Amino acid sequence: MKYTRSGARTATGPRSSFTGEVLIDGIREPDEQSAVGCAHVRFAPGARTAWHHHPKGQTLYVTDGIGLVATRAGRVQEIRPGDVVYIEPGEEHWHGATADRFMAHLAMQEADGDGEVVTWLDHVSDGEYDAAQGARS
Repeated sequence: MKYTRSGARTATGPRSSFTGEVLIDGIREPDEQSAVGCAHVRFAPGARTAWHHHPKGQTLYVTDGIGLVATRAGRVQEIRPGDVVYIEPGEEHWHGATADRFMAHLAMQEADGDGEVVTWLDHVSDGEYDAAQGARS
């Protein structure tokens, strides 16, 4: 058994990968024992990731609030506590809070053979975000 005591500092989501106020509590990083990485990510209203993809896919488990997850292909899904979303390997997507509610989720992803878990792309524009607000199902 490996035990890690709580106490690591909450990190601010870097502006290069996020828009708005995003707070990240790391749970585990991939290592020699497991390729799985996990974090608890909290988004203020209107905050979101940039477009990105994962070489081995990603699973989101929503813990609080109301959010959105959208694909480059145009699919937009509203997400709520208890929802689980699996994003396919290589699928370009973003996720974040709705404009008027915060949202938090656990983000779980597996590193590839080179240790990579994510490739960050361009930021979601305000126009793309506003369109997703109206298109959510």
